[in-house]
Amino acid sequence: MMDIERLELLLLEMPYVHFFETSFGREEKKTFILVKVFSQGFCGYGEVTADQLPLYSYETTSTSWVMVKEIFAPLIFSESISEPIEFHQASAKYKGHNMAKAGLELALWDLRAKKESRSLRELYGGEKKEILSGVSIGIQDKVYDLVNRIEDFLDQGYPRVKLKVKPGWDIQILEQVRKEFPDILLQVDANCAYSSADIERLQKLDEFDLALIEQPFPSLDLLSHSKLKKKIHTPLCLDESAVSLDAVRQAYEMKSFDIINIKVGRVGGIVAAQKIHDFCESKNIPVWCGGMLESGIGRAHNIHLATLPNFKLSNDISASRRYFAQDLIEPPVDITKQGMIKVPQGPGIGVTPMEDRIQKATLKKEVLTP
Repeated sequence: MMDIERLELLLLEMPYVHFFETSFGREEKKTFILVKVFSQGFCGYGEVTADQLPLYSYETTSTSWVMVKEIFAPLIFSESISEPIEFHQASAKYKGHNMAKAGLELALWDLRAKKESRSLRELYGGEKKEILSGVSIGIQDKVYDLVNRIEDFLDQGYPRVKLKVKPGWDIQILEQVRKEFPDILLQVDANCAYSSADIERLQKLDEFDLALIEQPFPSLDLLSHSKLKKKIHTPLCLDESAVSLDAVRQAYEMKSFDIINIKVGRVGGIVAAQKIHDFCESKNIPVWCGGMLESGIGRAHNIHLATLPNFKLSNDISASRRYFAQDLIEPPVDITKQGMIKVPQGPGIGVTPMEDRIQKATLKKEVLTP
């Protein structure tokens, strides 16, 4: 048993080395919550992937702070919860707020692994010692800028490139990209930017030999995804729609996808992520690990999750320098020339959070006790 002595919530802000733009808008910095859980001299770290504004999800840093402080931390203390699976089960009665749940559950996993002197990969039953990396490139001011960024990332060793698209930044952009890079592994992500009226437009993306098209329609519109899937050859991937195992099962019955992007924050933690992984594996559906522009702490958690056997495609897990001039961890996440990321072998997340950097980036902090 691990008696939880206290929790700490920290709101951090870190500037990006380059702006990141999707159909939701442009971001210049990352604002996020770290959760730290303490027991018997050990500290577990988790990251809440909610943003400041409710664009990708209804969750925000403000709502997540309240949920952890007023609901989930008191739940842990009142029911003497110390195991991540126990927390997953006990918190299930509270509707939604998956990112807040996931941040705390991740901290509990890290704490448990450190107390057992095991890596998270070992706890999860992961098989891989290194994972496939990929890079996600946002919407740029000019096509010229996009081409230069693609070339730079290919030179760094990334084996797969994902481009953000939206109406008006799609077909003509892909024509230029394919002209410059006819053979690269390429996929696109729409972040729900299209409607059912755009199905004919999206059919034209078949021309570009894409590895997949990710989430063209709003999260609840499984019907349009199903209709599109019947009319295209390119594999269709769900992201925002895949919020739970039940949602994935429903989408499977509706034949709305070929591939699932698993984001631990979106689905509510590792336990939920593993259930979706196992279901997809049983149906011979490949999955990959998506990213939310996490710091090295959240990135390390993603790396360990992606060691599970059915993560067969390139993951949205990039090197630390992709987003931040100086990450919060040592050693930073890096990729090999073969486009792989080595899985940290130390206890827990396997990397060391640098407390001086965390303190420097912290905007607000609160200590929670029983």
